[in-house]
Amino acid sequence: MGINPKIGITGLPRSGKSAVLDKVVKMIAEEGSSSEIPVIAGMRSEAIMENGERVGYACVNIVTGERGVMAHKDIDSRNRILGYGIDPSEIDRVGVPAILDAIGNCQYLVIDEIGKFTVESEAFVSAVREALKYDMPSLLTLHKKSRHPLLQDIRRRDDGRILEVTPVNRALLPYKILKLIQEDY
Repeated sequence: MGINPKIGITGLPRSGKSAVLDKVVKMIAEEGSSSEIPVIAGMRSEAIMENGERVGYACVNIVTGERGVMAHKDIDSRNRILGYGIDPSEIDRVGVPAILDAIGNCQYLVIDEIGKFTVESEAFVSAVREALKYDMPSLLTLHKKSRHPLLQDIRRRDDGRILEVTPVNRALLPYKILKLIQEDY
């Protein structure tokens, strides 16, 4: 366990976890850095919208911009969650290298959405476990209700702080998180 905080952002579906994360990432990026290494690296999740409707989710490598469709209503898979077919191979292709490449190679590690879709990839689970062994400030979004062992382990960490997004704190939470993650950095 290190001194750099691992901040978990949790909340109900569509509570604004990713929006809070986006705001923190934007504030960190605006502060800039004189360092040679990327300020922020890791994996983001993005909703895939068609005609104003959410039809799936992509995982995105923050540094390279590479995208993979990890869940979509049109994916024909035995593995379906919330009406989405899951494609763990896309998480393995894009998300896993994004996380592993970030270890020790950035100032802040971001893993957006450790949850129902992503834990279907064993490689993702082991990449997250590997990344959390390193003492670097980390921002994670966590599925609120998942009982997956990975999420339970993250919630029990001594160097972790889990913060829940609510309608009341959504606007101020990014500032609190920024302060927490920069305390020791």
